[in-house]
Formats: sequence, structure tokens, C-alpha cells
Amino acid sequence: MPLQNRVDPYGRLIADKSRGSFLGNRGILHNDDKQIVSQYKHKAWVTCVLSFKGIKREIFGPNRYSELFFLDEATAFSAGHRPCAHCRKVRYNEFKAAWILANAEAPDSKLSVQQIDDVLHKERVTKGAQKVTCTAQLSDLPSGAFVEFNEKPYLLWDNSLYLWSPEGYKKSDITVSAIGDVKVLTPASIVKMYSNGFVPEVHHSIAND
Repeated sequence: MPLQNRVDPYGRLIADKSRGSFLGNRGILHNDDKQIVSQYKHKAWVTCVLSFKGIKREIFGPNRYSELFFLDEATAFSAGHRPCAHCRKVRYNEFKAAWILANAEAPDSKLSVQQIDDVLHKERVTKGAQKVTCTAQLSDLPSGAFVEFNEKPYLLWDNSLYLWSPEGYKKSDITVSAIGDVKVLTPASIVKMYSNGFVPEVHHSIAND
């Protein structure tokens, strides 16, 4: 039975046997029976590389953070995670600079990552651990944004919609220009980054579809 440690674009933790492209954490979310008992424990939701300096970990080990897995970076951003400053330092620096440029009052703002995490936390989840969403015109959104259509998560990419699954994407025949307002799953500040030119990494199934 797979553990409940795959993250979908809503930020929900689901059980699935497929392997993700990224690792991440939100703190210790599991009990001694490796069951999820909390959705998060802190505001620093990060995305990490799958392997780093040969470190071996027991998945959902005692008194260790709960290892979460993501299909790709676009999924992680939609869930409200950001790059880890330790194992993904280059990408973290790119993210921080792009986030400040797209969202701060001044491009040379000296915002700390803790301040960015505070904003992201308000944009991704309510106090009751429910997903925060907003509404926008689909045609106005940038590539990389996740939206909900017919109660399912879709990635907008190169003016096409791709249905998300834990295994990858499937291109839909939905005409983007024919759709009006949609529910946006990706946090607002991340969407602003995408509109400003920041591009998330996406699963290879996009190219194969």
C-alpha cells in the first residue's frame, strides 16, 4: 500500500505508487504508523532534489520530516512549495530574485525568504487547511499556471490545457479561447512570476503528448 505522500496541484496529500521528480517537506506530518495526521507544521514548504550528497532516508521515519513527492516543479509551485535553499541553491536564488521582481514594491527590495513564505502561506491554504484559489480569465493566464476545469486540475502550457495525474499529463481538446473565468490553483504571487517570464520545470509527458 503506497504512503500518502504524493502532492497534487491543490496541495493535497494522496497515496499513489508512481515516483515523483522532486522531493519536499512541510515538517513532520505522520505518526508512528506512517499515517498522515497533519497537513503542515510550518510555513517553509520546500521542494528538494530526490538525491543529495548520497544521503539515505527512511521514508516517514520516526521523528523525521515527512518526505513528500511531486510530479514536477509546476505541481510543487501550484501546491505552494518553493525551492529549497540548501539542496537547490541555484534554483532557490533564481526563484527569490524572480519573486521579488514580480511582487515587491521595489525590485531591489531586501525581502527575507521568511517574508516570502508568509505571503505564500496566505495564498495557498486557509487556517482550516483548505486550498486558497482565485478567479481569472483563462486566456489572461501565463504558461505554468494550474486551473480547475470540470472539477479537475489542468496545467496551462503553450496555450493548451493538460490534465494532471500523478503519472503525468494528457493533452486535452479544450479550446482555451472558448473558456472564460476559471478557478486558479497556483498561488497569485507565483502566477505573477510566470507572467514576468519565470518558467517552471514540467514533466516530460508534456513533450510526449
